[in-house]
This record gives sequence, structure tokens and C-alpha cells, in this order.
Amino acid sequence: MDTGSEAAVSEMLRSPMFEHRRNGKIRIKSHDKSNTAIKLLVVCLAVITVYAFATFDYKDIDIAEAVSITLHNIKVVFLEPKLNYDTFSGIMYQLLITFCLGVISTLFGAVLAFFCALLCAKNISSSFMANTIKSIVAVVRAVPTVLWVMIFAAAAGLGSVAAVIGLTFHSFAYLTKMYAEAIEEIDDGTIEALKASGASFWQIVCQAIIPASISSMVAWTFMRFEINFTNAVAMGAAAGAGGIGFNLYMAGSFYFDLNELGMITYVIVIAVILLECVSTKFKAKVK
Repeated sequence: MDTGSEAAVSEMLRSPMFEHRRNGKIRIKSHDKSNTAIKLLVVCLAVITVYAFATFDYKDIDIAEAVSITLHNIKVVFLEPKLNYDTFSGIMYQLLITFCLGVISTLFGAVLAFFCALLCAKNISSSFMANTIKSIVAVVRAVPTVLWVMIFAAAAGLGSVAAVIGLTFHSFAYLTKMYAEAIEEIDDGTIEALKASGASFWQIVCQAIIPASISSMVAWTFMRFEINFTNAVAMGAAAGAGGIGFNLYMAGSFYFDLNELGMITYVIVIAVILLECVSTKFKAKVK
């Protein structure tokens, strides 16, 4: 090690970030203000949580009994699933409806997002156009999906139409951002070479953009479909869109049938796992 390196190491070891111990070991200490602030925040939240539980009005609730009932309900839901009001064929039909809601909203959102992404990708569009569209879709994306569904439900009424439009609206904003980022990752040299050879805009899209970014777009589309499927389950109860989400709501809130609630839950979980397996294999083939 040269003299300059030795001097740098010596200066670093004398800095306040290092603490020398008598046994020869060195302990690194960080005096970063952000770390101190985070620690103080965690301590304050812990104190507030303890104080809240200590002063909460439990209204003479027997905690032991409440815990016992909760554990019993969990046991019934997960260990004793069965259908009492619905039939298995009816549940599968409602699951198909939920699946269709997810597919339709994802397809509509993906098509709209692709054309919009071509306008907001900075390597093929103007900076003004790209920044404007990205700002608009950022606002749309910031609003939760359920709120968009409620907004369209006020105009179109409760039902599958409002659910599809609301899911499509949020999917469009989500996928626009993802598609634009995939397009912006393409090598600028390829695009410039096509422009120099006199290629039109759509020739550049078909010969450079789609082949280079198709795998990323497919991956993001399947991820959004999985999100839309789970959202469609929730919208079945929140927006009256039907599907298995409505059956789940009726079993849990109207019938209070924990056995049926458990069976529907298992059906949804198995469906989500199968969708994940299919999407993983499909994305592997696309790559």
C-alpha cells in the first residue's frame, strides 16, 4: 500500500464514524440524522401504541373469550369448508364471471396503454408530449381502483359495466407507465438507425419497439391481470358487479356462514395460484 493510501485509511479510522475498542476491534457507528429521526419515530409510535391499548374502552369485553371465539372462527373457516347455500357449479360459474371481468378490463387497458405509451416514451416522442401524458396518467394512477369504480357506478349504475370501466381506467394508467418505461429502455442507436434509413414512425414501432419490448410488456400485462382479478373479487361486493366476490360478501356478511366462507376462500386462492403458474409459463415462452 502506498503512502497516500495509508494516509487516507488513517484519516478514515480517526473519523467519528469509527469507534476503537481496547481489544483491537473497530465498530462502525453511523450518526446520520435520518437514522436518528427514524429511531425517534419508531419509539414514539411504540409509546403511542402502548398508550392506546392501555386507555382503550373495551366495554367490558372478555378478551379471553373474544380470542377463543376468534380462534374457533378461524378453525371453522380453514378446517371445515363446505357449501351450504351455493352449489359448486354455481361457485365455478361466478368464478368465471370474475375471471372475465379481469380479462376484459386488462385487454381494454392494455390496448389503450400501448398507443398512449408510444406518445409518452421520451425516446420516440417530444418531451412536452411525454411529460404531459405522464402527468395525466400519474393523476389517474394515484386514485385507487375502487374509487374509480364508485365514480363510474354513479354514472352507469352498480353492476359489471361500472366495474369494467373503473378497472380499465386504472389499468390503462398503470400499464401506460410500464409500457413507456419498457420502450425507453430500447437502445437509441437502433431507433436512430431506422430514422436515418427513412423508416416511418409505424415501421420503427413494428421493427424495433415491439420486438425489443414485447417480453416486458407481456410480463407487466399478466401482472396487471392478476391485480385486476383480485380487484374484481372485491368489486363483486363493492360495486355489485357479481362474480365470486358477491358470493363471498353474502357468505361473510349476510348469511354469516363460516363454512361457505372458507370454501369460497379456498376456491379463490387456488384460482390465483393457477393463474400465477400459467402466467409464469407463458412469460417464459415469450422470452
